[in-house]
Amino acid sequence: MFGDTLDLAENKLLLLYIFNKIKFPISNIQVTQIVLENNFMNYFTLQQYISDLMNANFLNHTEEQGKQRLLITEKGTKVLSMFDNRIPSKKKDILDDYLKKKLDNIKKEVTVSADYTIEKSNSFMVTLKVSENDIDLINLKLNVPSNKQARQLCAKWKNNSSEFYNNIMQLLIKD
Repeated sequence: MFGDTLDLAENKLLLLYIFNKIKFPISNIQVTQIVLENNFMNYFTLQQYISDLMNANFLNHTEEQGKQRLLITEKGTKVLSMFDNRIPSKKKDILDDYLKKKLDNIKKEVTVSADYTIEKSNSFMVTLKVSENDIDLINLKLNVPSNKQARQLCAKWKNNSSEFYNNIMQLLIKD
């Protein structure tokens, strides 16, 4: 029984550690991916702990680009700083290594978006966006004639947004 309580506390602290390390709001899907890829806990336990942390005001929901994100609160940061030593250093090392490798991709998923909607039977509106700190750096809307083109534009934007952004800026500011 006591061991279960220690695991519960350790896992919740581990989640706070993840949010604190990332330092920007992330989606539930992203934190789930981090936890599951590192085999820290199962999906259902994770979701319960996220709910518990939100009810205790250690995590907050925020909305960015119309999507729900999770963010550690000041209260969560304080609790983590008081009990940080209860997280095994091996787990911290695993997380630190993982985030070192994946943080750019996580950030890219948060700041780069590409979606499309059907406008008319033969028309699709593609919205391509790059944001930083809640500010749109670029928000481009294009009308294309096919679903296939809309999907291709979204995929290319997600993979090459910084290159496209730089090229567009160079074209626009060129003398």
